Amino acid sequence: MVDKIPPILEVGGVLISSDILTECFCCDYEKCKGICCVEGDAGAPVKIEEVAGIEEALDIVWGDLSASAQSVIDQQGVVYNDSDGDLVTSIVRGKDCVFTCYDGDNCLCALEKAYRNGKTQFCKPISCALYPIREKNFGNGLIGLNYNRWAVCKDAVEKGKALHLPVYQFLKEPLIRRFGQEWYDELCEVARLF
Repeated sequence: MVDKIPPILEVGGVLISSDILTECFCCDYEKCKGICCVEGDAGAPVKIEEVAGIEEALDIVWGDLSASAQSVIDQQGVVYNDSDGDLVTSIVRGKDCVFTCYDGDNCLCALEKAYRNGKTQFCKPISCALYPIREKNFGNGLIGLNYNRWAVCKDAVEKGKALHLPVYQFLKEPLIRRFGQEWYDELCEVARLF
């Protein structure tokens, strides 16, 4: 059986998969322990303009990184091109983001931790902040947003459903950070009509 492809909408020049408006999601950190930072086969997608911010924060977060992560960064830097040619954060052991730090069993982003503690101006790559939305650049300024389903986020889906919290509302702040308040207001209007 073929999965039904959700309708595509256009909001302010950005193509949106309608399941961003209809599916529910809310990270359940107490259950997942930040597993998205240490699972997968590549690092987090990074925009070229984010690399300088990451590098500027590096001295601040260096002490929070594992010796393995420090070694990877020393050898290849904070980012690399993955097998698809996409720029992504460097990874340790083929899966862990180099910026993962630990608090007991919990995985944290060292970049976000430093930002929240007022130590740096760079929070984390926008792709991390927007997850489970994945952005695709089609060229000529055309951007698409898709809802990425990942088994490790099953608890987030359950929590989102319990809270009746659609993906786009859960990600209000990062969507505004990426596209602006006016764009987000237009998205909310489209969601009301959808």
